[in-house]
Amino acid sequence: MSNVFREKIESEEATSENNEGDIKPVNDWIRDVDVNTTKDVEVPEMLADQVIGQDEAVSVVKKAAKQHRHVMLIGSPGTGKSMIAKAMTDYLPTEDLEDVLCLPSDKDENNPRVRTVPAGKGRDIVDSHRAKAQAKSQKKNQAMFLILALIVGAGIMLSIFTGQYMIMFFAILAAAMLMIAMRANPRAMGGDGDREVPKLLTEHQPGEKPPFVDATGAQAGALLGDVKHDPFQSGGLETPAHQRVEVGAIHEAHKGVLFLDEINMLKMSSQQKLLTAMQERRFSITGQSERSSGAMVHSEPVPTDFILVAAGNLDSIYGAKDEEGRIHGGMHPALRSRIRGYGYEVYVNDTMDDTHENRIDLIRFVAQEIEKDERKIPHFDKGAIAEVLREAQRRANKRGELTLRLRELGGLVRVAGDLAVEKGHKLATAEDVVEAKRSARSLEQQVADKYIKKRKEYSTYQTEGESVGIVNGLAAMGGDHSGMSEYSGIVLPIASEVTPAHSKEEGRVVATGKLGEIAKEAVQNVSALIKKYTGEDISKYDVHIQFIGTQEGVEGDSASISVATAVISALEGIPIDQKTAMTGSLSVRGQVLPVGAVTAKIEAAAESGMNRILIPKSNIKDVVLEDKYKDQIEIIPVENLGEVLEHALVGEENKDKLLDKLAKLLEIKSIPIPAPEHQPTPQ
Repeated sequence: MSNVFREKIESEEATSENNEGDIKPVNDWIRDVDVNTTKDVEVPEMLADQVIGQDEAVSVVKKAAKQHRHVMLIGSPGTGKSMIAKAMTDYLPTEDLEDVLCLPSDKDENNPRVRTVPAGKGRDIVDSHRAKAQAKSQKKNQAMFLILALIVGAGIMLSIFTGQYMIMFFAILAAAMLMIAMRANPRAMGGDGDREVPKLLTEHQPGEKPPFVDATGAQAGALLGDVKHDPFQSGGLETPAHQRVEVGAIHEAHKGVLFLDEINMLKMSSQQKLLTAMQERRFSITGQSERSSGAMVHSEPVPTDFILVAAGNLDSIYGAKDEEGRIHGGMHPALRSRIRGYGYEVYVNDTMDDTHENRIDLIRFVAQEIEKDERKIPHFDKGAIAEVLREAQRRANKRGELTLRLRELGGLVRVAGDLAVEKGHKLATAEDVVEAKRSARSLEQQVADKYIKKRKEYSTYQTEGESVGIVNGLAAMGGDHSGMSEYSGIVLPIASEVTPAHSKEEGRVVATGKLGEIAKEAVQNVSALIKKYTGEDISKYDVHIQFIGTQEGVEGDSASISVATAVISALEGIPIDQKTAMTGSLSVRGQVLPVGAVTAKIEAAAESGMNRILIPKSNIKDVVLEDKYKDQIEIIPVENLGEVLEHALVGEENKDKLLDKLAKLLEIKSIPIPAPEHQPTPQ
């Protein structure tokens, strides 16, 4: 890198750091904080006050609870959507709670009646009816036992007077048969008093907190209610229809909150019925299986006056496309329209600014996780807190921000706590958190580590010397596609060979390595750039591009600069420095565009033994490295393909000739294209 160019980069990095604010590095900042351990941190009682980094969402759900509005929370997994939904119950009135009773119908036993009473009254009504039924049954039993006694007594008396003892035998036999009949079919004998006893469908106590029902993944019966099958449907042995009625989640959430995560996983028919329950605020219960006797039962409408909180990611709304472009799943348009028309839609944050206040909130988060774990793990000292904060910075994948994927960060807290318990520490230390990061690696990171080790053993890429047409690209595994916030980087070697065209008409670009659609399109775009940057008519050549060792496939366009460098190297015969790795997308005009997971990719290159990494200049603010990597590597931000070639190619004479040719062919202009703030960067 030229001194002028290096000074320019250092100047821009210094300006970027100054613009991030006056917040100190974590190690310096933590010394000034008046917290020695997380035991010193007070955990709020209100659930809404425990939510971190989602001020807008919390404000919305408070209003929604007071005005009885539905809410849809969309965002990344582990950002606190269920916690936000549960917090709504703190703002719902308790005096509106009701008990719901199911009673037998006088007209049609397959159409049970439904009644609501104030909270706490339902149990009294059921107990009262049961006491009356038992008293009635007891009287009938006493009468029947008196009849049995008379039969046996009369038989004994007749036997004594007549001397025919067979009369006594037949009298006892008749009494026994009558008793068996009473036991086998109490209803026919007038002894089934439970038929008149109501069934308590939902029960609450006065002053009780409104219900929060998590129906995520519920099937139709669990969500909408069901009627049990009765194998004994005749002969007086059948169970009364009203006793077989079972409420669903929509009924249990009456006067409370119904939470449905991954709303798109519900069948469309269930979504339609859910919409009906929301509109009518009542929904009848019937058997869900047509083969069940419960299908004949149809109760009166049961109250369903709940607040729906639907959650998920963007696929939950629009569905997902398969390889043929067909959309599967998604949210019923009418259901979403109902939420929009009578409620709020909120996109929850997955990062927050790295400020003093937000760091304090994350310290409170650690204390909350220890409390939630029922104090099975010890509190964290200052060093451990600092390590958690640094990990929150790293997982944000952007400098100046902290992650809000707190479920995963909470997992790190618990693993560190478990290690502290195992070692007998009274407080979790920084060493415990560092060790926890190693032992709590994601599956993708474990696979990536084995991947790197295997490739080192079999020398599938080089980290020394120089080679023509071979470049060390970088790729990422995991991330949003796996539902995790963490990415795992891997080295992706790319080889290129240029040969005379087999066809007289035109050459071909042949790319192998199980490429996805976006990767294929990126390779095609590169062919246009090669002609622009070399002046060669590549139609005279067959260009072969191999993504080495990609049995799992390749998707995305972050290897664009690697492909272009490999092809130009092969075309011009200029070697590439094998200690250099690179990642970056390319526009058709040659500008290097931002990509995702740059931190994970840089760390993978460092682990593999490379010491120079080229990344898009607009990604420089996204680099948050662990301390152990900072002295191992040199990060070089680039803006266009010309700068990539300047840093990647070696061999001064040929390299200078190529760069001179480039200078004559075109004037390279730097047009900075910032990474989008509200959309995930391409992989």
